[in-house]
Amino acid sequence: MTATVIIGAGIIGTALAYDLQRRGRQVVLVDRDAPGRGASYGNMASIAVTEFMPASRPAVWKQIPGWMLDPEGPVRVRPAYMPKLVPWFLRFIAASRPSKLRTLEEQGAVLCKRVHEDLGALLRETGLEAELTQEGCLSLYADEAEFRADRDHIEILERFGFEHHVLTGAQARELEPELSKDIGMAVLFPRNRSLRDPYRLVLRLAEKFVTLGGRIERGEVGGFDRSGRIRAVILKDGRHLPADEIVIAAGAFSGRLSGMLDEPMPLETERGYHTQIMSPGIAMKHSIIWPARAFMVTPTAGGIRVGGTVEMAGLDAAPDYRRSKITVKRAQTALPNLKCADFTEWMGHRPAFPDTVPVMSASAKTPGVFYATGHGHLGVTYAATTARLMGDLITGVKPPLDMAPYRIDRF
Repeated sequence: MTATVIIGAGIIGTALAYDLQRRGRQVVLVDRDAPGRGASYGNMASIAVTEFMPASRPAVWKQIPGWMLDPEGPVRVRPAYMPKLVPWFLRFIAASRPSKLRTLEEQGAVLCKRVHEDLGALLRETGLEAELTQEGCLSLYADEAEFRADRDHIEILERFGFEHHVLTGAQARELEPELSKDIGMAVLFPRNRSLRDPYRLVLRLAEKFVTLGGRIERGEVGGFDRSGRIRAVILKDGRHLPADEIVIAAGAFSGRLSGMLDEPMPLETERGYHTQIMSPGIAMKHSIIWPARAFMVTPTAGGIRVGGTVEMAGLDAAPDYRRSKITVKRAQTALPNLKCADFTEWMGHRPAFPDTVPVMSASAKTPGVFYATGHGHLGVTYAATTARLMGDLITGVKPPLDMAPYRIDRF
């Protein structure tokens, strides 16, 4: 039986571990922390099939200088980290060419068109259908001018056939009565469902994986044994995990691991913050986003979660929870009765490639090594699809998509 070691027990690694164990591999899932305690713990719980478009499109990057000058802006780069970010940012700008943008849009759209099919199958198979809500997401606009400013987003969705419905402010308030009367328009994305608790989903998938005979190990990777091909994963405590194949699915930390294999990747961390409010004083059914004010609110994990900021400061800097407070203040402009009581604040690392497209690929250098990383803001969204595609790729089944756009050596 082929021995597979998957490094990274977030939603991507755990879903893939389950898939491969079901296909007959003997899988070990290893992480320095317990399953689901990284970015999967604190994401915004959204199956965001309409959010595949590249962050490098002009409508976004032209606003970045202004955002960075605003201490409460949605994007913050810590000054000390700026020199390290320059190579990544140059690749980001290169990904903004019109011809390149159209290609990247297609690569994201083709994944998102599969999401509900793959996720539905995974949830049915594991008996976890109840984890996915039926309500969609509302995108909010104060007026017609804000809506026009987001028109490129809507036009991309129209081009690829993603369902959406333009609403008046009054119609949006019929769906979510707590919305401010300052909301003049909205767009409903009915397929952007939410998870009742994304952390709980990872835990339940991990349980299903173990029930099938999979094994979970806790430990930090210190290196690899390879001579011609991969032989084992070496943990810092001295343990060796024999492997015929490995998958690096460690999110924002994947770049450090690929570097150990002499296969560097331009992976950065977009540090995200959330505030989980357990006594919000209001009830919601839909998630909401307000593009002009760059925040999102989702009813999840037994309360209401507020997030949306991006901070570029690397993997090691301490959190700056002022970012969380900024997004709560912005959320209260849309939800004036929202109270911030009985709350916790969290920071996590989103793995970001400059072209916004994940890597799902065999190594270009070491036989037996695979990568499933760089899903950015769409880790939960892409998890079941990634598990299906990587499961096919690893076991020698022809995937239903052309995997060339997601290869490790595309940069």
